[in-house]
Amino acid sequence: MRVTLPSDLAAPIYVAGHRGLAGSAIMAELTRRGHTNVFGWTSQELDLRDSDAVRAAIEETRPAVIVMAAARVGGILANAEHPVDFLNDNLLIQTSLFEAAHACDVDRLLFLGSSCIYPKMAPQPIPESALLTGPLESTNQAYATAKIAGLMAVRAYRQQYGRRWISAMPTNLYGPGDNFDLRTAHVLPALIRRFHEAVVAGATEVSLWGTGRPRREFLHVDDMARAAVFLLANYDGEQHVNVGTGKDVTIADLAALVAGVVGYEGDIGWDTARPDGTPRKVLDTSMITAMGWRPTVGLREGVEQVYEWFTAEGTSHRRRGVDLPSAG
Repeated sequence: MRVTLPSDLAAPIYVAGHRGLAGSAIMAELTRRGHTNVFGWTSQELDLRDSDAVRAAIEETRPAVIVMAAARVGGILANAEHPVDFLNDNLLIQTSLFEAAHACDVDRLLFLGSSCIYPKMAPQPIPESALLTGPLESTNQAYATAKIAGLMAVRAYRQQYGRRWISAMPTNLYGPGDNFDLRTAHVLPALIRRFHEAVVAGATEVSLWGTGRPRREFLHVDDMARAAVFLLANYDGEQHVNVGTGKDVTIADLAALVAGVVGYEGDIGWDTARPDGTPRKVLDTSMITAMGWRPTVGLREGVEQVYEWFTAEGTSHRRRGVDLPSAG
């Protein structure tokens, strides 16, 4: 059976987290494809943790599709310092949206998870079947647990109520509009800011966390947005779907690439007393590629694009929030 987005391009589509990295890219992709009624609410307009307010907003607007891209997110330091916030805020957001969507009979919903849902020592590349087969990485297990709960909720609504809701598990995302706050940023935007500031200051050495040996996969947010819309148009299954490039790089090689793009020519040191996190994390993307989707943005091309954005706009507001206070 072929699943499609609403044929009526004026049908309402709600993107939760529309001001964040993922949500804004998905909103732009839907608009590019001709959808004319794609909307969202800021955290000042709607607190997604308030179930009554969310229910009232969904009842009033009656979206045909909901994309759940809102979340409290952050890097290793933020997760380590605020596990309660990452667990509670994400559970509240998810529960409020799921309950409202069900009560208002929303036909299609896409829940965006994260590759951190998989065990720390999962087989590499990580297949969808690796879920719940081992312990999580301790540095972000609160956030991962909330995302696993969201994925299970989608399955439960499908099983109990026949909802045509789906889940996608993107790998590490990056792109223009990313969060460059060093306390909460993920590794790639943090590297861009660190090397940029080193160039501006004339520094001859930059010290980075860990050993540089862990391997990570990075997906440009525009590719993720195309994948999200592709899945809404073509997929209706209980199994969550990995979204990534299927290729990884060491943090040391990533640092060298970013330094080259930024123009930093000094030394790079490694603070091995700091945690590395999961040794390797690259997704098995054979499921989505078998459906016909492929990423299009290469890593160096993507980093160059992000750095161009950062130097033009990012240095004046190094943090771009999502549809939730204190989220990255």
